[in-house]
Amino acid sequence: MCGRFAITLPPEAMAQMFDAVLGNDVPTGARFNVCPTQAVAAVTSGEGRRQLRGLRWGFVPQWYASPTDGPLLINARAESIAEKPAFRAAVRTRRCLIPADGFYEWSAGEAGARLPWFISRADGAPMALAGIWQEWERADTRLTACAIVTCAAGPDMAPIHHREPVVIEPADWPLWLGEAGHGAAPLMRARPQGALRAWRVGVAVNSNRAEGSELVAPLEAGSGRAVVE
Repeated sequence: MCGRFAITLPPEAMAQMFDAVLGNDVPTGARFNVCPTQAVAAVTSGEGRRQLRGLRWGFVPQWYASPTDGPLLINARAESIAEKPAFRAAVRTRRCLIPADGFYEWSAGEAGARLPWFISRADGAPMALAGIWQEWERADTRLTACAIVTCAAGPDMAPIHHREPVVIEPADWPLWLGEAGHGAAPLMRARPQGALRAWRVGVAVNSNRAEGSELVAPLEAGSGRAVVE
């Protein structure tokens, strides 16, 4: 799954990276602990242009009477996304890219302990996570929400967790965004070996209220302390 991530690029840099028009609702500032239900920056495409916009992280199916009417849908499984009533229309026509420096995952430790890791691209470049989105409206409440697509873990992630978010390579951005025709399903796959790197981070990130660059700092071997440069 993908339940937390970090993004430190300024909105202007994200817009430039994706050649997108910058919207006025994109979250600003470095964010080291982005959590579900918060606004996230996402790239959508339509009417001949890309737009970087702010979306709520937590997909809301059209039949929900309120955003909290059912389970919080932060992820969509690649294996069933095309058949699930909540997601099947969105994956056909409303796909997006969600920029991230990297994401957090937790492995199992002794006595049920949850051990946090930070995972990024091995080449250090920003990630473009595959997402889907849709608009939802009831009475005077309107929101645009998204979910991150996940797949079975590849060789880099498998020792930590059995799922990983789908990462879309720059050459495939037009296809995922629906600009280059159909046939995006093969993009929903794990990264090949060596494409991701992971390191243990401190347990402070276990709190969804935590923030700051120390959350992604690697632990000093054997000490349990984060090494902050």
